[in-house]
Amino acid sequence: MQDIIGVDREGNEVRVEDKLADEKEDIPDQVSVKIQLKRLREAVYKILYGREKTVITMRYGLGPEMEEMTQREIAGVLDISRSYVSRIEKKALGKLRKELAESVSH
Repeated sequence: MQDIIGVDREGNEVRVEDKLADEKEDIPDQVSVKIQLKRLREAVYKILYGREKTVITMRYGLGPEMEEMTQREIAGVLDISRSYVSRIEKKALGKLRKELAESVSH
């Protein structure tokens, strides 16, 4: 448990017991994040269509094994301007906020 297994970003030694303690504390947070992501994905697929769904999925990495992408990267993939991606994202996020707020209040 006292064995040093590496160093952190600040150069401090990291021990086995440190990693185990961190993992135990993070479990409730990890579960909460997974539940929130599931709700978000469901909302995306329920209320967004076409480019809105595509942009949000790409922007926030909501697809299976998908990494988050910048607006510029998405613009290149969809062959549209970065500012248009921004407008699509803003409109879609507004819809998602409204949907998620309504689902919390019910």
